[in-house]
Formats: sequence, structure tokens, C-alpha cells
Amino acid sequence: MSITILGIESSCDDTSASILKDGVIYSNVTANQDVHMDYGGVVPELASRAHQQNIIPVVHQAMQKAGVTADEIDAVAFTRGPGLLGSLMVGTSFAKGFALSKNIPLIEVNHLQAHILAHFIDDLKNKYEHPDFPFLALLVSGGNSQIIVVKDHLEMEVIGETIDDAAGEAFDKCAKVMGLPYPGGPIIDRNAKSGNPLAFEFSRPKIQGLNYSFSGLKTSFLYFVRDRIKENPNFIEENMNDLCASLQYTIVDVLMNKIKKAAKETGIKQVAIAGGVSANSGLQKALTEVAVKFKWKVFIPQLGYSLDNAAMIAITGYFKFLKKEFVDQDTAPFARMTIK
Repeated sequence: MSITILGIESSCDDTSASILKDGVIYSNVTANQDVHMDYGGVVPELASRAHQQNIIPVVHQAMQKAGVTADEIDAVAFTRGPGLLGSLMVGTSFAKGFALSKNIPLIEVNHLQAHILAHFIDDLKNKYEHPDFPFLALLVSGGNSQIIVVKDHLEMEVIGETIDDAAGEAFDKCAKVMGLPYPGGPIIDRNAKSGNPLAFEFSRPKIQGLNYSFSGLKTSFLYFVRDRIKENPNFIEENMNDLCASLQYTIVDVLMNKIKKAAKETGIKQVAIAGGVSANSGLQKALTEVAVKFKWKVFIPQLGYSLDNAAMIAITGYFKFLKKEFVDQDTAPFARMTIK
């Protein structure tokens, strides 16, 4: 029996739709929202309004690219959470309406779990190598930093997580301190390539076990820059690349120290990174270098599947479809969700 799934992602400021057939992605369409750049971050009300405008054209384009009609879709998978509640409501409402009109199953997807299962995506152009179970996943994004033991497609255990801010948030907030536009993470990454990662030193959190903390690093960076500006008003402009390189080096080093500790404690030598920050070149380079030293096998997602996208929702929906894990029409989105 052939299985065709429509995936819907609307957790933050990207409206995305994807068509999956029998475990293979046929289309993955995403509409971004440039409106937030003027505000230095995502404005929830503006995000939900943009989702309302984008969702029908995005779904239509995804079906058109895949050569699929609405009558051929067997189930709708949607992001239930975590995310911005207004944004989630738009995607959830559309998914419910579509499923109800076609009398097909509805599948809820945990956004965090989907980021990890992006490593099991194959598309029409490529069949990628997938990790074997169990493997360690370092999930790093604007809202989450977690270390997870992935035992099966739908069985995961969080063994370490941030106790305050996430790595992606640290990138963006420190970028704002330097006057860089939102989102600042990719700009820091680009500038860091021309800077000295050892030029400046910032506070590193001393957290026991496998948990993370980035709030102290943000404060340390803020105070450091503030004090230097008092001495030299042009300090940021004159040291931009070194600031970016040193900040990125510190964040990546904190992340890598914990994943090395997790690998040692669990004995697992397959490590995958997931989430928006997995696109960071400094993190990818550090992971690759450590993998050679410790003989790990590492998995880095394709850029198009590392950021928020509906393909990861569709593939997660596919695995849940196989187990008939469906939900009712009264299912509500959640702003906060964890990996069970």
C-alpha cells in the first residue's frame, strides 16, 4: 500500500509544506517572513498573520511540485509544538480542516523530535546515509539545546539540556549587542571565518552533569563589550570578526565538551547534530575533528533539512502513520512540549 503524507510546519516564522510518498520527500516548500528583521526578533502577532497569508499558497505549491492532488493524500502531519502558540494554531487549524474535508487521519508531531528524524529523510535527488540505533543527538536551536539518546524513530531519552537559555538564543542576543541584524547567528558564523577565535575570552558556565547554561555567557559578553566601548567607542567595528570568532568558539566548545562527556558515559559512538544551529560551520568543523580523534561516526543534516521545514514533519508523520498513531480533531497545539 502506497502512503502519501502532507506535512505542515508553522512553529515560529517559517510556513512550510512537504509531500512525502512512501518515505521519500517529493517536495519541501518554505515561505520565510522578512517582516521581523526590523524588530530584532520574531514578533508573534506578525508571525501568525503571515502564516495565515502563506499557508494555502505554500501547500498548493508543495502539492504542485510533487505532482499530487488533494485526493491522493492519505494523512496530514502537523507541528503541534513547541513554538509560538499563534503560529502553531494556524498550522494546526489548516491541518484539521484539510483532514476533515478529506476524511483522512491527523498526525501530531513534536517539533524537537522532527529535527532529529530529519536524519532519516531521503528525497528524489538523494538517498542519504542514516544513523543506526542507538545514537546520540545534539539538538541545538534558537529555543533548545539538548543531548538525546535516540533508541528508535519514536523512542528518545533526553540526558542533558539547557537549564536557562539555548545556544541559538545566545548567538542571536550577542549579535544584537554588536548591532547585527536578526537573525544574528548566520552573520556571526560568516564573520567568524575571518577572525581569531582566541582573541577574547568569555565566561564559561560550570554546570555539573550533561546540562547546559548560556545565560552567564550572554551576560559576560554584554559586560565585556560595554566596558570596551567605554575605552574605545569604535571597539565593535574594529574587532567585529574577532568578537564573532571568539564568541562562536566559546559556544561551540561548551556544546562539544558536553557531547564528548555524553559519548563517554553512554559508550555510543554515533553522533548526529540537529536543529538550526547545526548549520553553524564552527560546530560542524569541531564535531568532525572530534569524530576523527574518538573514532565517532557523525551525521550532519543537509542545510535545507536542518532549519525549520515541513519535510522533517512529514518523515516523522510517516513513522507515526506506520504505527497508526493518529489524533482527534479536538487536539490543541502546545507552546511548550518536551521529548518524552
